[in-house]
Amino acid sequence: MPKSTQPPAATPAARVQPPAPLAISINGKPYFHDGDPAMPLLWFLRDRLRLTGTKYGCDDGGCGACSVLVDGKLARACAVPMSAAATHQVTTIEGLAGDTLHPVQQAWIEHDAIQCGYCQAGQIMAAVDLLRRKPRPGEDDIAAIGNLCRCGSQPQVRRAIARAAELLRGERK
Repeated sequence: MPKSTQPPAATPAARVQPPAPLAISINGKPYFHDGDPAMPLLWFLRDRLRLTGTKYGCDDGGCGACSVLVDGKLARACAVPMSAAATHQVTTIEGLAGDTLHPVQQAWIEHDAIQCGYCQAGQIMAAVDLLRRKPRPGEDDIAAIGNLCRCGSQPQVRRAIARAAELLRGERK
């Protein structure tokens, strides 16, 4: 009997299911991400939600311009995939203040810590994290924040962080 020259019957292809939407809370509001779970949180914030206070700086977590708080702890949004951010509470610079400025923001104004302003949102978020962990930071603690500032506002930033610590403790100047 001659062999068939027809190809074997095709088997049904497995349907590729899209990933389930990832739930995330940003500045107290619920959102869902139905795209690539490896997408950095930074791009979800900036491109999808238009929360542009979180800046793109280096794309490797080194400069701190993209600093946010995840469950109250400092994180570099460029290094956090959406899959890792899902189910967590994210606070950006836009969500830091309530009806009044956060004490760190107030101290930034008092000490004129803003020059070009590009790194300031990340600096402020890093300061909030530091002051949550250390209500009475020393100069070394403040200097160790590690956010890159290219325009030289570090002296004002250090004074602003020290002042914010006073404000958070209820001390008057």
